[in-house]
Amino acid sequence: MSASQKRIGDDLPREFSLSVIMQKSPSANRWQSFQWEAVGVLAAAKAANPQHAEMIYQQQETSRYLHAGFKLRLHEDECESYYHNLLSANPCCYVVADMSDDGTPTPFMVSFSFDEAHAYLEGDEAIYAVPVPAEIYQWAEAFVLAHYVPTKRSKRKRADWRKPEGGSHGAR
Repeated sequence: MSASQKRIGDDLPREFSLSVIMQKSPSANRWQSFQWEAVGVLAAAKAANPQHAEMIYQQQETSRYLHAGFKLRLHEDECESYYHNLLSANPCCYVVADMSDDGTPTPFMVSFSFDEAHAYLEGDEAIYAVPVPAEIYQWAEAFVLAHYVPTKRSKRKRADWRKPEGGSHGAR
């Protein structure tokens, strides 16, 4: 393929470096002292281990922790899910986390695919939907435009179950 035959989207990066911001705040639930939630993702330079969280904010009993070192990867076979996410009223990144015995979540993955996040949810992982940063939205949009080809939906024709196929089923 010559330089003039380059496909749209060939120059798009396949992954984006991210950091996740988790927030710990007092809980109104009498059985739990604190509640955790993911409050955002940030486009970030390549960074350290996501297992290590750095406190970046504290006010009274509310604190925020930065988990760095995540990679958001897009895959051509997930384009339909990305497309629907982009067109939704509130496009999201999905933060997937393991829960420790004390209820503290440790994020281990960020996805742009609702289908992938839902699969982890069915596996009892904690899933947090957070707003998509503008640069991630633009990157995912360019990826979908370059790789997504919608399939035309067709109505399937149902077989008539009342008609016997190749023999008499009701004869006695």
